Amino acid sequence: MISDMTDEMTDEVSNADAGQGDTEYGVPATAPDKKVDWVAEIRGLALMLLAVLAFHSFVAKPFYIPSISMMPNLLVGDRLVVSKYPFGWNWASASFHLAPRGTWRALGKTPEYGDIVIVVPRNRKEDLIKRVVALPGDRIAVVNGQIVLNGKPVPQAVEPPVQLDADDHLMCEGVHCYASFSAYRTRLPSGRDVYELPALRETLPNGASYLVIDHLDQMLDHFAEVRVPQGHVFLMGDNRDHSADSRATFEENGLGGPVPLSDIGGRAEFITFSFDGDESWNPLSWWGALRSGRAWDSLRPRIETSAGEQAGKR
Repeated sequence: MISDMTDEMTDEVSNADAGQGDTEYGVPATAPDKKVDWVAEIRGLALMLLAVLAFHSFVAKPFYIPSISMMPNLLVGDRLVVSKYPFGWNWASASFHLAPRGTWRALGKTPEYGDIVIVVPRNRKEDLIKRVVALPGDRIAVVNGQIVLNGKPVPQAVEPPVQLDADDHLMCEGVHCYASFSAYRTRLPSGRDVYELPALRETLPNGASYLVIDHLDQMLDHFAEVRVPQGHVFLMGDNRDHSADSRATFEENGLGGPVPLSDIGGRAEFITFSFDGDESWNPLSWWGALRSGRAWDSLRPRIETSAGEQAGKR
């Protein structure tokens, strides 16, 4: 009987061992380390990078405002979204301009008056941002700072001064971005330091309306009439005294006249967020540097309708 019990205990131990699989003393055996498939990892990263580049080149990409040429509508530190498809695709649509410049266009369309567009000038590979003020076939001149389009002055109405926060840490090429506006700096009763800049509301033939700043009398305020060739547009910055645009030559770092549509890389749509210059590489500083009230602002011009058009809609 003792022998039978011993045999039963031996069988139970054997069965228990069989149930444990590859174990020793009840502790699971460590599985051998699985080697990393570096080829697969690199392939996955490459595909992800290609997907991001394709999205940025064909759909939309972020853009950063580094200069004051589009004040007061775009400020240094604004981050915005640029859509790539409204005017079709071309060499300028690509996120990185590695291939030789070309004049080809796919599904090309012409911008409208007042559109804010991204342009890659023929003398550089950096993206610039300007506003469309004349279309193919238009005649355009600038007289005393006012656009004359097809022989008719573009209306400019005086607006209340635009108040911009001083943003003393906002730097452009080593100097304060608003240094040229020092005469307009003031302190409000609340203690807030601002620049009160003279503003005009400009309205183009399609009703596109937006603010511009023109506080000086300088060379770019006087531009002899030219005709915009087919397949081109005329671009200007909203800060008329501080924008090297279609009025300025390549030697003056401008756009050298009307810009081919094949150099237009997209349309600015809306602001995502904006920094006032107080941000640093430390992410903890970003929240305090955010400008309030600018996130999700549309960059499409407001459309003014005439009294006659309004009456016709009633």
